[in-house]
Amino acid sequence: MEKSIDESFAVLTAHFTKSLAIEPMAPEGYSSLSLALIGDAVYDLAARYYVMSGGDRSVNQLHRMKSKLVRAEAQAVAADRIADGLSVREMAVYKRGRNTKTHTAAKNADIISYRKATGFEALVGWLFLAGRYERMMEIIREALRMDYE
Repeated sequence: MEKSIDESFAVLTAHFTKSLAIEPMAPEGYSSLSLALIGDAVYDLAARYYVMSGGDRSVNQLHRMKSKLVRAEAQAVAADRIADGLSVREMAVYKRGRNTKTHTAAKNADIISYRKATGFEALVGWLFLAGRYERMMEIIREALRMDYE
């Protein structure tokens, strides 16, 4: 019997928790930037997996393809696309992340795109830590389906 996305991610996070001897993490205990940190990692892994699904290529090609998907401008576009479909709680998490003042400047993005990307990553991180994996993957699928060429 095939496992659902929720079951698969639950097994993975249970392995992390047990193998690393850490307590389960509740998203409410973390700042927006901390949520964005884990959301960035989850989204980056999904983007890497997505570009590799197109077949074997040079690492340089795969990196360039992945970079187009995870750059701030692409995440800002994704955030704009998903905004209308967010619940009130999801929108609050996104806005809190978007409006958080950061101490770093974006290297290759304007400040508006950078903040939207931070909000997007915070939302992905919040969904991940909340165990809402199906919803997280809906949002990631929507972001990755966009053509950035």
